[in-house]
Amino acid sequence: MGPEPTADAWQRRLDGAGPLGPVDRSVLLHLALPMLRRLECCLGGGSAPRRPVLALNGPVGAGKTSLGQALERLAALGGLRLVVASIDDLYLPAEQRRQVLAGNPFGVSRVPPGSHDLPLLMAAVEAWRTGGPLRLPRFDKTLAGGEGERVGWREQPADALVIEGWLMGCRALGPAALGARLRSGAGLEDLTAQERDWLPLWDHHLAAYGKLWGACDGLWMLRPERWSLPRRWRFQAEARQRRSGGGWLKPDQLEGLVRATLHSLPPALYQDPLLEQALSLEPGLPLEGSVILDGRRRYRPLGVQLSSLASASSAIG
Repeated sequence: MGPEPTADAWQRRLDGAGPLGPVDRSVLLHLALPMLRRLECCLGGGSAPRRPVLALNGPVGAGKTSLGQALERLAALGGLRLVVASIDDLYLPAEQRRQVLAGNPFGVSRVPPGSHDLPLLMAAVEAWRTGGPLRLPRFDKTLAGGEGERVGWREQPADALVIEGWLMGCRALGPAALGARLRSGAGLEDLTAQERDWLPLWDHHLAAYGKLWGACDGLWMLRPERWSLPRRWRFQAEARQRRSGGGWLKPDQLEGLVRATLHSLPPALYQDPLLEQALSLEPGLPLEGSVILDGRRRYRPLGVQLSSLASASSAIG
């Protein structure tokens, strides 16, 4: 007999892995395993394959951190040294973030485009791809009264990298296209007037992320079936943390952070196109895999029509 097919090998590793945290098994089957197969395929080609980087997009509360931990554990079972890093670890130092985000309508000092140290991340990825270890900062969101601050570094060998975050892969529209959307108001019904006024600045900051998307080999996505779900998920998580003695954010702080993820880059303008580009030939970071999450963060087949998903984008409240 020949070697066991890769797909079956990863399935068997999942079956024998034991508990992998709160990630629903359906998400592991339909997103985690395909991502691992993709990484393995990248590393298996050529005499000196480029170390792969995948982008994982998902809203607040979707379970990106738990999924990342499960990915790392499963990868290790297959001998793959995988690091899953959050773009949140690349926040600028607190004082710089305050300057960039001064006066923003959400009252936050992190989250929106422009709050991340992109040059540091790009330098770290480039150094790692030349053969060095992966060296990234750590960020503790519980410090500075919920503003968060860097708390040192982590350095480790890695064969592959996944970067997760709520804005991964999102593309800037540019002044002309954004101006047209602002005039039409489509997809912006839940934004306040002040939040609309700030959209050109967020779009301008987002343009700088294009270099990061260009360094990634593919985009993967956790998409809620309704955009009202991320707020519910995040508030439920905070309630669980409080019951276990780990919550730290005041309700108004949490509301501001969640609103910043949904209104600095409105889903209808920035998230929905990630799905739509999978069906087009337009250039951009290719969407290689996506799952729709129901209210319990379980897999729902992507056979749902894109039009019905888009119609749910305005239901953020």
